[in-house]
Amino acid sequence: MVDKIKPNKFLRFWKLLGPGLVTGASDDDPSGIATYSQAGAAYGLSTLWTALITFPLMAAIQEMCARIGMVTAQGLTGTLKTHYSKPVLYIMVLFSFPAIVMNIGADIAGMGAVGNLLFPQVHPIVFSVAFTALLLVIIIFLPYQKIASVLKYLSVVLLVYLIVPFLYKQNWATVLRGTFIPTIKFDKDFISILVAILGTTISPYLFFWQATMEVEDRQLRKTFVLNKRIMDKMKSDVDFGMLFSNLVMFFIILTAGTVLFNGGIRKIDSVEQAAQALKPLAGNFAYTLFAVGVIGTGLLAIPVLSGSLSYIIAETFGWEQGLNKKFYEAKAFYLIIAISLILGLLMNVVGISPVKALIYSAILYGLTAPVLIAIILHIANNKTVMGEYTNSKLSNILGFATLILMSAAAVVLLYMQFVG
Repeated sequence: MVDKIKPNKFLRFWKLLGPGLVTGASDDDPSGIATYSQAGAAYGLSTLWTALITFPLMAAIQEMCARIGMVTAQGLTGTLKTHYSKPVLYIMVLFSFPAIVMNIGADIAGMGAVGNLLFPQVHPIVFSVAFTALLLVIIIFLPYQKIASVLKYLSVVLLVYLIVPFLYKQNWATVLRGTFIPTIKFDKDFISILVAILGTTISPYLFFWQATMEVEDRQLRKTFVLNKRIMDKMKSDVDFGMLFSNLVMFFIILTAGTVLFNGGIRKIDSVEQAAQALKPLAGNFAYTLFAVGVIGTGLLAIPVLSGSLSYIIAETFGWEQGLNKKFYEAKAFYLIIAISLILGLLMNVVGISPVKALIYSAILYGLTAPVLIAIILHIANNKTVMGEYTNSKLSNILGFATLILMSAAAVVLLYMQFVG
């Protein structure tokens, strides 16, 4: 009897998970993995504590976005369009388009390079083209229900990063110290890595994706009437997704902080470097798991990146939109997805450095994140828009803490890039 109950409980919980899990998992994309690997390689376990800080902040903002989507029955862009001036909306589009395309390009490059590490006889660009074509077919020809299911199961790939650190001898006392006792070094490089961690963890494209996916999910589940039970389910999904995301981040920093840092490797510019460096230090199995994880996260994150961009533009101009629609029903929507993937791929063909692309996208994300968070807070506290589902006191405390932290990060980022 006990054996029957446990699987049922797990299946019920798995069925409950949806947009929150996919959003959280997609945050650990190849470019994010490169950032976390560099943090661990450069500073050992000194940045592990950031996972504890970013989890509640990320969960609070994503929950607000989800709630806005559920209450207004439209994406974040649609809500901005309805309740805010057009210049604000156009600035968001102007900053989001190049940032997301560069992020897509960096992720495609990372997947191609890691594919080449696993199969050296095949050129990285061949893998990049193949992955891009595969993603286009999946996004355009699969119905939303299938895409949602594929993305949900792809998130399981991230579990490999929870295994890798256990393949290497750990000093768990040092791990606990790095987790619960914050280390802050007041030098440019350390502050830079903290800003990079914040920027890659609390990314604006996730805000748009979360709100829109809640709308699509409601339509799929046919939950047209909101109540406390539905809101609680949504919150559980978002909280678990963000916890999962930060747990993966924690274990990637832990892997790099023990294996690479202790092995004398201090600089990692890309995911393939991180995977390559693991091979002689942690063994073939750890290397293979890490590399396979990179490809899996890319397949998960790129539909989220391109999809969020397409929703932003389609909602801005009032075009037909939705992954639940067929291609002929929303041609412009799917064309934007295709264009964003092709532009991302072309970045690799023309030789634009993935590392530079990440730097530029981080700057654009850093500039837009504080503005967007401020707008999200305003919407989530607006009774005219949200009715009885406005922010709680705790949501506002965490939301304003995120706003202050991301604003400070944006100022520091700009200072370091342009003043030095």
